[in-house]
Amino acid sequence: MADIKSGGIRIQHLYKIFGPKAASHVEAVKNGLSKADLLKETGHVLGLRDINLDIPAGSIQVIMGLSGSGKSTLIRHINRLIDPTAGEVLIGGVDVCKMGFRGLREFRRRQTAMVFQKFALLPHRNVLDNVVYGLEICGVKRNASVETAMRWIDRVGLKGFEQRFPNQLSGGMQQRVGLARALAMDAPVLLMDEAYSALDPLIRMDMQTVLLDLQKEIKKTIVFITHDLDEALRLGDQIAILRDGCIVQQGTKQDIVLRPADEYVTNFVKQVNRGRVVCVESVMSPSRGGVASVGNHVAAGTTIEEAISILTHNPAIEQLTVVGAENHPLGTVNLRQLACALITSEAGCDAVRMPAAERVRTDAPVAVSRV
Repeated sequence: MADIKSGGIRIQHLYKIFGPKAASHVEAVKNGLSKADLLKETGHVLGLRDINLDIPAGSIQVIMGLSGSGKSTLIRHINRLIDPTAGEVLIGGVDVCKMGFRGLREFRRRQTAMVFQKFALLPHRNVLDNVVYGLEICGVKRNASVETAMRWIDRVGLKGFEQRFPNQLSGGMQQRVGLARALAMDAPVLLMDEAYSALDPLIRMDMQTVLLDLQKEIKKTIVFITHDLDEALRLGDQIAILRDGCIVQQGTKQDIVLRPADEYVTNFVKQVNRGRVVCVESVMSPSRGGVASVGNHVAAGTTIEEAISILTHNPAIEQLTVVGAENHPLGTVNLRQLACALITSEAGCDAVRMPAAERVRTDAPVAVSRV
């Protein structure tokens, strides 16, 4: 049996139908019965249809969509708060859907932790006692649990507040308590169901930064639910977009922005600032034979916005060499290529989608002010 502590998640052919005779309608749904027709003909509600996701261990998988798309239903299958109608949820190769009562209880206690939108703090417990709660349930001795809790309270920026009660804290501080409580369990899988949706925009940004900074160290497998595209693009290594219980597109943030699968996704991403999302390797001209010009380098992963800033503040530089590991040259990019990648018109999108080998310099000038 694979090591469940590895934290990698694989969801295969997952279906969820709500209703007393759900299993009897799976085949009809597989054969194309729509959500609306299922409800009209049977009174059953389709929650999820044929969900397939591979989430590498140590990555942040964002699942997003509008209200009613199935986001929360999906995340609750991972720790089996909801039982599937059909399909598998494998964590470290172990099928959570086949666990018995005791195995599932231990799995929930030690292999997953959850951060909720509404904080879910115990109002009669102070910050410290809220954070140690899960450790208490697992039988950890008080001295050890307090030591662990204090370490995470400090890490999320609440040192000095450990004796305060939830009603004495702001919303952002309460969510930090919830995050510390989840991290104190040291579970390989962290589930976050719209954890920041109730927060004000500036506090929300701050909490996103806290999570990204912590993830550099803890390397948890994080499944993050949101309906906010900017949040998804900032946090996600991979993004899956749901609609009516189906995944309409999944991929990296650049896949989603540059190659929207349909009109639904296109409408999601049309207002996105591409310069902060798309990286230079997506628009560069690849080097030939591993040789590229040298002198002015940017690393792969540099955003278009950062590269434009370099070129516009250094007019003498005509192009940048994109380098990978050990400064190996991958290709070159110039100001025109970067500017074209920011165009959101259909023609602009087609230009960006063109394979890198076919992206060549044209004689038509592009007006870009150097500021």
